[in-house]
Amino acid sequence: MANLFSPLTIKGITLKNRIAVSPMCQYSSQDGFANDWHLVHLGSRAVGGAGLVIAEATAVSPEGRITPDDIGLWKDEHIPMWQRINTFIEEHGAVPGVQLAHAGRKASHKSPWKGATALTPEEGAWQTVAPSAIPFSEAEPAPLALDKEGIQKVISDFRAAAVRAVEAGFKVIEIHAAHGYLLHEFYSPLSNKRTDEYGGSFENRIRLLLEVTETIKEVWPSDYPLFVRISATDWTEGGWTGEDSIALARILKDKGIDLIDCSTGGNVPAAKIPVGPCYQVEFAESIKRETGILTGAVGMITTAQEAETIVTTSQADIVLLARELLRDPYFPMHAAFELGYEHAWPSQYERAKPRKV
Repeated sequence: MANLFSPLTIKGITLKNRIAVSPMCQYSSQDGFANDWHLVHLGSRAVGGAGLVIAEATAVSPEGRITPDDIGLWKDEHIPMWQRINTFIEEHGAVPGVQLAHAGRKASHKSPWKGATALTPEEGAWQTVAPSAIPFSEAEPAPLALDKEGIQKVISDFRAAAVRAVEAGFKVIEIHAAHGYLLHEFYSPLSNKRTDEYGGSFENRIRLLLEVTETIKEVWPSDYPLFVRISATDWTEGGWTGEDSIALARILKDKGIDLIDCSTGGNVPAAKIPVGPCYQVEFAESIKRETGILTGAVGMITTAQEAETIVTTSQADIVLLARELLRDPYFPMHAAFELGYEHAWPSQYERAKPRKV
């Protein structure tokens, strides 16, 4: 039995294995609507054997999009296509999840293959928001510092999106509080220079994330898992640290969060990140060890043996794969063969299943 293929039950939901599709923006939506691209993209990973398929950063409001091509859950009209996608995912043995997100000061940009730069007014730019009026980089327009009314709107938008997520058939929500987007901007001292109850101390800077968590929990079924993705370090002096992440994880565990998805960076452009194989796993391991909460490991995990080792040695409870699953949607099937585990293939593909000689 390969540990990577052992089931994991979180509350009332059981994942058939420890392989999750990490949220990956597709920049292929119009007005926030999912379409056939998303059906095929997400559905093929379910067919490929992943236990959990988490849809990309899904905007809780139009102004929360990274780009005009981002997907969303800010209106009821978005729900039907998500229902179709999630039904397909479940029919093929995977659990459908969604990452709810607000891009904050990193919103209003062009999609990567269109330049990734900030939109101009002529290109349909909108006003970005943040904890403080500090742009991500000097070349970009300054965001508007959110007032109390704006903060309450953000909280309400996350709540409304969670209600729609239930109707759309999602079984896992991941709150996106990483990669320099709005909730990360609030808890990092590099981007939050407020002097009110949402700024200054550690307790104040994490307040918005906790309030978003609490409002989602009020409408999210109690037997469905709730994850939070954090950037476990800013990789920058004076920024958020691994020790901060452990302290936050303890609080989130007490608030009823089930799993911390441990990524890093993204909040300042000049961070020196030591990118390499499995370079973020240490944060998942330390948070799990120090707090006892379930964790997910992500970041340049590309082989079956790497994923198996992470789970076997209790560095993390699930392994989230991104680029590797873009390269190979059937990674779970191939990993099972490599690890000697008898993994079921779809009946339609059974004739191609490799056999040990």
